[in-house]
This record gives sequence, structure tokens and C-alpha cells, in this order.
Amino acid sequence: MHSLLRLFSVPLRQSLSTLSNEVIQEIQEIRVREGRPLEIGWKDRYSFVSLALGLCDNPAQAYRPTREDCAVLLENLTQHSLYTFEEELRRGYITVQGGHRVGLAGRAVLELGKVKLLKEIGSFNIRIAREKQGAGAKVLPFLMDEMGGGVHHTLIISPPQQGKTTLIRDLARLLSTGPSDAGARGLQRGYKVGIVDERSEVAACVRGIPRFELGPRTDVLDACPKAEGMMMMIRSMSPEVLIVDEIGRPEDAQAIREALHAGIKVIATAHGGSLDDIGKRPVLQSLIAEQVFSRLVILHSRFGVGSLEGIYDSRGAKLSRHEEQPSASPKLTHRTQVPRPAGLSVAAAERMERPGQGGADPC
Repeated sequence: MHSLLRLFSVPLRQSLSTLSNEVIQEIQEIRVREGRPLEIGWKDRYSFVSLALGLCDNPAQAYRPTREDCAVLLENLTQHSLYTFEEELRRGYITVQGGHRVGLAGRAVLELGKVKLLKEIGSFNIRIAREKQGAGAKVLPFLMDEMGGGVHHTLIISPPQQGKTTLIRDLARLLSTGPSDAGARGLQRGYKVGIVDERSEVAACVRGIPRFELGPRTDVLDACPKAEGMMMMIRSMSPEVLIVDEIGRPEDAQAIREALHAGIKVIATAHGGSLDDIGKRPVLQSLIAEQVFSRLVILHSRFGVGSLEGIYDSRGAKLSRHEEQPSASPKLTHRTQVPRPAGLSVAAAERMERPGQGGADPC
């Protein structure tokens, strides 16, 4: 977080410097909007930031970034060369050192009906990337294929900012390190891991070198489109496990199928709040219907950012319970509704729902 302060103008820097260390450690987003209140997202809430008061709930008391504040921020983000960052401006975000992603909004310039770049940028969303070693230790045992050996093909599902990227980053580290890491329960050896990091968020590479710890056997293809990157990894780096963030396009699905046919295990993430949400997206729905992924991991913020909602097999049978609430609160009582996968009979689905018929429920 402190390394990001250099990107801001002096007034913005002074405003953010009023925050306590406790708040700074929990910041997930910094939202800078020209002429509108400075805002941060931290823990599970949003607050405005005042130059005099620090955190405040009243937007009238908050610092309002000026045009000059926004111009300084954009200049620093683009290293004083908008032309060099033309592709990032077209996509609407810039990834800075440390893996922090800055979303942009302004006036779109179109060419042949498609966005060429953004101009008059007046909104910035700085999403803070954090490394959390051990985040994957609870999930990893469920992803190990004891019958076939190796790792299950896995899809991790969650809404934005609920820990998908943090989880796959740590899974890469654990799989690559192997049993020498205390968190790698169930691993007999380390695996060759390939990461296609289109947005430079997973590895936070600087000049080709990952800034996050990814294990000794991990190779990263940085800033490359996912589908093309997966095929390049398959042809050139012979990974045993391929990790990719935020799939959803038809070409992503086809590349995943190619990886499976090549005998490579895939761990991918996708935006969604539930299996129902995934089922409404045609590309992902087809992968689920084909039972491409033998493990489905759902994250949610019900009990805090990145809490585990459930782990399922390819038939929709639940393998883990919801994370429990703190002891002072009752346990979650409702059931997650899992859609019946294509090809599974109603009778078989009903058997899965009966106690003792849906697989292990060990945690």
C-alpha cells in the first residue's frame, strides 16, 4: 500500500496518510473520482476520506480530488507516456508494480465501432493486491485426485474481490513447492505449474520476474491473452498444472479443452455468486455441462472476504460445508441450490441430496 502513495498528488497522499495502520492493512480499493468524494473500500465496508478527519461517513466532509489530482495520477500510471499505454487505455485498466490493478473510466474513443482508447479519464479504481500465503491450504486437499493421481480440474467461482486471485496464487505456490511446504497436505511431490497472467495480477511480474512467491517450479506468461497464452504454455513449457484467472470467452473454453486433451490439469477462476450464476453464462455453462471440471469451489463474503461457501464435484455433490460463522453467531442453515448438471437423472440427483449419498463432508 505505501508503495502506491508515490502515484498520487500531494493532497491525495496527505488525505490517505491520515488513515490508521489498521485501516491501511485492510484496504481493498481506493476510488478517486474528479470533483467527487475520495472513497476507500476496506474490510466489508466503504468509507469516505477527509484531509482533516481521516475516515468519515459524510461525503460533504470528504476530500474531493481535483482535475490536477487526476492528471497527476494518470501521468504517473502511464509513466508520462499515454502512447505507450494505448492498449491498457483501450482495455480500461492499468496494472502497476506490485500487481495492483487500476480501473479507468472516462470518454471512450471509438474506431470502426470498437473502443480505441479512453480520454478525459476522471474515475480511477485502485484495487489493492495482497499476498496471503496459506490461503490455499484448506482447499488443496479437496483438489487432489487420489484415484487418478495428480490434481483435479478445478473452477473457482466468486463475485469480484472475494479472493479468487489470492487463492489461485497460493495454490500455485503450494503445488509448485510440494510436500516441503507445511500447507501442502496430500501432496507427494511438487508439480510444474504454468500461469497465464493476462492482467499481471497473479504474479505481479516486473520485467518478467514475479514479485509474488509462486514456488520453485512455476513459469509465468505475463500480459498475454488467456486463450493464446494457454496454447503457448502447452506447446513450449510442458506444465503439469495450468492456472488461469477469470475465464469466460469462447476461445478460453476451447483452450481449456485443448489442455485437457494434452493431459494437463487446469485450475481456473470465473466471476459468479453461485453455480446458478455460472449456468447463465453460455460458455461456462457448456464447460459445466460437459463436466470438464471435477471440482467447483465457491467463495463468498458471507463470513468475511474470501470465505469458503462450498466445494462440489462435477455432479454437484457437496464435498465441504460452509465455513462456520464466529462462535457467537449461529451456523448457516440454508442450503446452496446446485443445478442438476446435464445428463444427470432426477433420481440420481435426489440420491445425491440424501444424507450419506452425496460424498464426504469432512470439514
